[in-house]
Amino acid sequence: MPPNLFVEFRAAKSKDAGIIRDVVRSAYAKWIPIIGREPRPMNADYELAVQEHQIDLMYIGSRMVGLIETILHDDHLWIENIAVGPNNQGKGLGRELLAHAERKAIGAGRAEVRLLTNAAFEANVALYEKTGYLIVEREPFLGGTTVYMSKKLNR
Repeated sequence: MPPNLFVEFRAAKSKDAGIIRDVVRSAYAKWIPIIGREPRPMNADYELAVQEHQIDLMYIGSRMVGLIETILHDDHLWIENIAVGPNNQGKGLGRELLAHAERKAIGAGRAEVRLLTNAAFEANVALYEKTGYLIVEREPFLGGTTVYMSKKLNR
């Protein structure tokens, strides 16, 4: 992340569901031509997600630029969704969101972070691999392939 960008995180509240939906839809729109459909996060119920999961919003100044949605399990932290708005992609914010999730996992006493993504999202898979995530499983899904990834953390 460029040193001149100062990011802050804050927990999402019910009133944030609309902006979460907007950021997610804009972030994932580029994948529609690649997989021939809207990726599943584009159609999630974010009113429900804000109530059931932890969603941390990433701000630069007064602008919400990205988010990470996580679920704490007994033995790991699950990343349900990670999104950076299109105008802010390629600036290291995805890496910062992943680092934020890893800090949360360590703080909660978990030694692993897990996620899944579409294998066709090659840039995302490459980012996860560059930051230490390993592919642990692949499975067919809606004419494509779901990739399950995991990162062991040093506590």
